[in-house]
Amino acid sequence: MNESLIPWFEVGFNVMYLAAVWYLVWLMSVSMSAVAPKDRKVAGLVRVAFILLAAGDTGHVGFRVLAYASGGIDAQAVILGSPMSLIGLGMLTTSVTVTLFYMLLVYVWQRRNREAANWATNLLQVAGVVRLMMLALPGNDWGASVPPQPMSLYRNVPLMVQGAGILALILFSAYRNHDTTFKRIGWMIAVSFAFYTPVILFAQQVPMLGLLMIPKTCAYLAIAIIAYRGLWSQGLTAPKSAG
Repeated sequence: MNESLIPWFEVGFNVMYLAAVWYLVWLMSVSMSAVAPKDRKVAGLVRVAFILLAAGDTGHVGFRVLAYASGGIDAQAVILGSPMSLIGLGMLTTSVTVTLFYMLLVYVWQRRNREAANWATNLLQVAGVVRLMMLALPGNDWGASVPPQPMSLYRNVPLMVQGAGILALILFSAYRNHDTTFKRIGWMIAVSFAFYTPVILFAQQVPMLGLLMIPKTCAYLAIAIIAYRGLWSQGLTAPKSAG
C-alpha cells in the first residue's frame, strides 16, 4: 500500500468502526428493558464504558481528519494559549478514555461476580490513576505528532498492568463460573493487547506496525458485540456463583 494512503485508510476504517460502536451504544441505551434485572448494573457499567471508549476514539479520529484537512500530520491548534498538535490532542483524548474504560471493567467484573474490592482490584485502579497522572506530565509532549520515546513506553506500562490484570480476573471467574459471555470478552481483551503490544514497543522503528491498531480496534468492537448479545439480546443467565 502507498504510504501516503495509509493515514486515510486508517481514518476511513475508524469512521466505520465509530459508526458501528456508536450504533451498539445506542442499542444498549434503548434496550435496557431487555436486560434481566439481576444483570442491569453490569449492563449499565458496560454501556458507560463503551460510551467513554467511543467518545475518546471519536475525538481521536476527528482530530486526525481535521489535521489532514488542515495541511497534514503536523497541523496544530492553539489550546489555552499554547500550540498543540491535532494528532497529539487526539492521542491524549483516547489515552484518557481507554484508561477509564479499563477502570470501569474492574467494576464490571466485581458486579458480574458479586465480588468486593480486594488487593488485585485496588492495584488495577491505582494503575489507572498512575497512568492518568503520567498522561499529564510535560514529557509526553502532546504538542508533537509522533509520541516521544521513552515516555510513550513508560505511560503504557500502567495500561498493560490494567489489561493483564482485568484479563486474568475475567478469565479466572468466567471459567470457574462457566460464564460464556465473559470468557469471550476476556479472550478478546487478550487479542487486543496481542496486537497493541508490538505497536507500543516497535512502531517508532517500524511505522507500518501501526496497522496492527486495526485488528486491535476490531477486538474492542467484538467485545461490544459479545456484551450486547450476552446481556441484552439473549438475557444470559448470571454466573452460577451469583445465585
